[in-house]
Amino acid sequence: MHEDSLGRHSPHPRASATRPREIAVVLRDGSHVTVRPIRPDDAESLRAGFERLSEESRYRRFLSPISHLTKPMLRYLTEVDHRDHEALVAVGADGTLVGVARSVRSRGDPQVAEAAVTVADDWQGHGMGTALLGILADRAREEGIHRFTALMLATNREMFELF
Repeated sequence: MHEDSLGRHSPHPRASATRPREIAVVLRDGSHVTVRPIRPDDAESLRAGFERLSEESRYRRFLSPISHLTKPMLRYLTEVDHRDHEALVAVGADGTLVGVARSVRSRGDPQVAEAAVTVADDWQGHGMGTALLGILADRAREEGIHRFTALMLATNREMFELF
């Protein structure tokens, strides 16, 4: 339990004074991206990014064969509170969304969150996943999250190495 400034107790730590912001990132291959919090108006860019993913990348992310993102899914994925549900997007120099990192706080343990990272197929292997996960972990710590869990396929070696 954490006590707020009025002496009330909450199972979650107070929201930090630090809010998500834009971060310029240089990947290990020299590519530049901007990482920033997802916004509701990113729904169309997220849908377009999903459609560019290979079937294998879609399956690895959602653990089932998904052919498109529905409107309710897009709302869930883009309308987040940036505290219990954080989502960060990587945007290429041309404005294209090229990666997403997300964490959702556990209801059972507020210091734990499930994390997921998705990188556009043509950006994989450049250090994007590593950069996104590191920034997501920093945000999680700011919100009182100290451990990530992740559901992934046993055959997804890249994600095992990342986590």
